[in-house]
Amino acid sequence: MSDHILLPEGSIEKQTTTLNLGPTHPATHGVFQNILELDGERIMKATSTVGYIHRAFEKLAERRPLYQITPLTDRLNYCSSPINNMGWHITCEKLLNIKLPKRVDYLRIIIMELSRISDHLICNSIVGVDSGAYSGFLYLMQFRELIYEIYEEVCGSRLTTNIGRIGGFERNFTNTAFEKLEQFLATYPKQLKEFETMFTRNRIFMERTIGCGAISAERALNYGFTGPNLRAAGVDYDVRAHTPYSSYEDLEFTIPIGKTGDCYDRFLVRQEEMWQSLSMIEQAYKKVQEFKGAEAEVFHADVPAYYLPEKKDVYTKMEALIYHFKIIMGETDIPAGEVYSSVEGGNGELGFYLISDGGRTPYRLHFRRPCFVYYQAFPELVQGGMLSDAVITMSSLNLIAGELDA
Repeated sequence: MSDHILLPEGSIEKQTTTLNLGPTHPATHGVFQNILELDGERIMKATSTVGYIHRAFEKLAERRPLYQITPLTDRLNYCSSPINNMGWHITCEKLLNIKLPKRVDYLRIIIMELSRISDHLICNSIVGVDSGAYSGFLYLMQFRELIYEIYEEVCGSRLTTNIGRIGGFERNFTNTAFEKLEQFLATYPKQLKEFETMFTRNRIFMERTIGCGAISAERALNYGFTGPNLRAAGVDYDVRAHTPYSSYEDLEFTIPIGKTGDCYDRFLVRQEEMWQSLSMIEQAYKKVQEFKGAEAEVFHADVPAYYLPEKKDVYTKMEALIYHFKIIMGETDIPAGEVYSSVEGGNGELGFYLISDGGRTPYRLHFRRPCFVYYQAFPELVQGGMLSDAVITMSSLNLIAGELDA
């Protein structure tokens, strides 16, 4: 479809083209639409549309007991679903005033940082694909599979994990899970270094990404950016450091930041964050190994009203049977209260605003999805750039449709 622009008398009439980038297009990384007004290949105006996969998660949560909401969080940013699960459990524990054993905190850190690596390696390798370099994607994806094998050993699932429970984990980590973790820690750094060698000083990649989709720190803050996209603009905000949870305060790590907020800086920030995540996993794993005897078997807090008892106890003990029945049937009342809790998700601050009126389900639940914030800025970031820049900008923002359009 073409539109004619009327210019001052005596000048040549200018023609623009309207292009629908999405909603069903492989380059949009999900089901959302961008209506682009093009002058040749240059974007004059962009209009973004969401709502194609709206699933009403927040409304569904109002009719579910707390533990049944966990599978909904899986389907937000499904590239790092364990962080979503842990973020929701931490919110519930804040409302219920549950304090977790240290070993559980460290196990959670291991899973959350593995999840962050999984998210970042997908994002950065896809940025490579969208800039014309497919090999890097193949270099890293085998390690996402190894991470998924660790998930599978811990909880039996891979992508939408439903991992963990309010108060801890469903079961203790097996020796096989720790062996797979050690294998990952031993092999991934070498491959990550090779990936960096392929891209960070690659002239074609640098020309495609430097100056592309840039945003200033001020504009990023005005939009409400968080996570790697904000840190790439030069702001060192990280929920793990500024509002520590799950014993992150016990670990040493640095917050990488960029300067220009462009695609290249976002790529570099995520690369460095993967190195930091590896360091945090090693620190947390070392702390887990320090627990001996009975302490080494602790994998959840003592909260029988919200944590399913072991099956053998359900068959032999009346109290366990009662707790099992009440939890499964959603008949446990939760305290009245209003809490907001957030974690550092794979692509920014993932927050849960929970209001309880003392019933058995939330009165109101709102998810703070970072992708929804980034997408508001997308028209501004691509205006004046080339059509090909719109695709790589979308990749570097790590827009996940499941989180954007919950």
